[in-house]
Amino acid sequence: MLELGLSGKVAIVTGGSEGLGRATAERLLREGAKVAVCARRKDVLERAADELRRAAGGALLARPADVTRAEDVEGFVAAVVAEWGGVDILVNNAGTSAAAGFGQVDDRAWQTDWDLKLMAAVRFCRLVIPLMKQRGGGSIVNVTTVGGKAPAPRSLPTSVTRAAGINLTKSLAGEYAADRIRVNTVCLGLAKSAQLARRATGDLEAHWKEVARRVPLGRIGEANEFADLVAFLVSERAGYITGTSVNFDGGMSAVV
Repeated sequence: MLELGLSGKVAIVTGGSEGLGRATAERLLREGAKVAVCARRKDVLERAADELRRAAGGALLARPADVTRAEDVEGFVAAVVAEWGGVDILVNNAGTSAAAGFGQVDDRAWQTDWDLKLMAAVRFCRLVIPLMKQRGGGSIVNVTTVGGKAPAPRSLPTSVTRAAGINLTKSLAGEYAADRIRVNTVCLGLAKSAQLARRATGDLEAHWKEVARRVPLGRIGEANEFADLVAFLVSERAGYITGTSVNFDGGMSAVV
């Protein structure tokens, strides 16, 4: 068994009420980490928290927060510090798919995407990096997309804001390596996320099979596989990995 050394670590997972974020929270809880999750919808978050406690046990803090609002981010991080004294791990997972042609994306859509996918990560990093310094190091994973490296036509504004997230990852990794704070990004292709499931118009398994036609491996990535990758990246076993992007896409992307 690969020991990850996460027992007792304090982790924040944004967008933790469904899909990939929830799977990540469960994986970290099973490794013995103390996990704080946030999401906008209180009812969905509370239901997820109850299910996580039944499935994995451990120390879990669930608090509604809109990550596009600076005051919500500040309040959430303050609640985590009040509960557990600091932060060791940050997974910036909150986001949604937004893809359209250039002429269809107005100023409001650009700003909304910017606030959700880039500025939320910036604000969380700004708050937790000093806390990580106090604890002698930490690990951050920014969840982005392969489209941030190789954008497809009509993939705006997501491809631009995700490219900025990849840039942020590399910038922070270089600046804070001496503080033993590692920063990496997982670039998503197609995975069994709650967002992708909501696009299904009929049988979900049939939907997965149809979508999988685009994936060289012939299937959709599982949420627990994503969670395993994130758990490894934030663990002591990945102690020499920073400033790196990992494609989680079944071979879809044209770039490495």
